[in-house]
Amino acid sequence: MNSNETGYQFRAFYSQEMHETQILINQNTINQHVLLRLYMPYGTLYLIPVPLTDDAALASYTPYLAQLINTIDEYIVENEKTARKFLKQAGLQRPQSELILHDYGKHARGKADIAGFFAGLLAGKDVGLMSEAGCPGVADPGSDIVAEAHHRGIRVAPLVGPSSILLALMASGFNGQSFVFHGYLPIEKGARAKKIKDLEQVAHREKQTQLFIETPFRNNQLLTEILRIGKPQTNLCVACNLTAADEQIISQPLHIWKKGNYDFHKKPAIFLIF
Repeated sequence: MNSNETGYQFRAFYSQEMHETQILINQNTINQHVLLRLYMPYGTLYLIPVPLTDDAALASYTPYLAQLINTIDEYIVENEKTARKFLKQAGLQRPQSELILHDYGKHARGKADIAGFFAGLLAGKDVGLMSEAGCPGVADPGSDIVAEAHHRGIRVAPLVGPSSILLALMASGFNGQSFVFHGYLPIEKGARAKKIKDLEQVAHREKQTQLFIETPFRNNQLLTEILRIGKPQTNLCVACNLTAADEQIISQPLHIWKKGNYDFHKKPAIFLIF
């Protein structure tokens, strides 16, 4: 042992279903969750992406996901209706009456029984986490569940699936090595105008793609504001209804945008400036 080390370490190994879990425990950080793991391996929290649109289910999941959902009977979900619909579309074979669904939607979040959400995982069961649409944990309240899983020493496994942010970036033609997603811009007009100017300046100075969103019924107002404030050479991409049959992706300088008429009202969209 290195003389500079404080404390000691020991390793415990547990083999189950062709895989090995290695637990490294430091004397200074021993806690209840780690000690329990020595004797009873936890389950895995699977992050299960959900289609972005109703007609994109078959293009939104992998064969592995279809196999996995038939080994899991417990889920933490943002929207029970969309979760049940997707599980059916993805090939769930067991009766849905046998499923345990924990509601983590916006109306239940404040009073959610977080300890209850993790009871199955702590007992060794695998559990799925599902957003209302897209990838859980990305611009999504499911990140709180993921953080809690890490805190409790539970393995987290993200699955492949649709992310509107990455799909929009892929299709924009803008810098995909340096980019920032800002979420929603301020609602107040003065603050929003200042934010748009700031994002434009950063995009030009840092050669960095700036991504943001708006409530769908305010998309047209946001577009009008960008065209009014932005410089003619600034590039804007609007990626609307991604993965849907009427998907629309337009990427061009603002001076060209100003020559056309566009309607993104009440359509989910990602805005990108570069």
